[in-house]
Amino acid sequence: MLLFDGVEELDVVGPWEVFTASALLLDEAGLEPDTVVTVAEDSGPVSCAKGMRVLPDHTLDDHPPLDMVLVPGGRGTREQVDNADLLAWLAAVGLDARWVTSVCTGSLLLWASGLARHKRVATHWRFEDEFARKGDVRIVRDARWVRHGKVVTSQGVSAGIDMALWLVGQIHDPAHARATQRYIQYDPAPPYAAEV
Repeated sequence: MLLFDGVEELDVVGPWEVFTASALLLDEAGLEPDTVVTVAEDSGPVSCAKGMRVLPDHTLDDHPPLDMVLVPGGRGTREQVDNADLLAWLAAVGLDARWVTSVCTGSLLLWASGLARHKRVATHWRFEDEFARKGDVRIVRDARWVRHGKVVTSQGVSAGIDMALWLVGQIHDPAHARATQRYIQYDPAPPYAAEV
């Protein structure tokens, strides 16, 4: 999970809760749990959009191999879209990752890195028109999350939880995703129903 100054808290914490709850349930069942880590440009504290501060586990230069990369959104994406080092890192890890994902305006960074060019993407409703004007992307306005190949993007903030549950169902199976949803007592409307 990528971190940067100005990141929206729930864009990170929502999927973090889903993925770590999934790992806990796998571990309790005697299965190999997934490992969830945060990665930032440097090891210092990251100041989030609403004031929460987070210490990353790794930097862009010292993280383990990543099967999935999740790019959260927030106002900080508007500054990071010009961060050549971060975008180059994202493009590189995205090539080898099994899944490349974003929440909210994190899709802008996927687009800027080239990973979401010419793809269908979801983003926060307040950013859809502005993003569409950039070109080389098709904004999907009526879905909580969108899959285009290995790129999975979600709408804003709480939609990242829905996307993360769907990903748990893809990585493991729908029954495990439902168990994870029940564990975190997440009761959206509609509840997790994806079988694909």
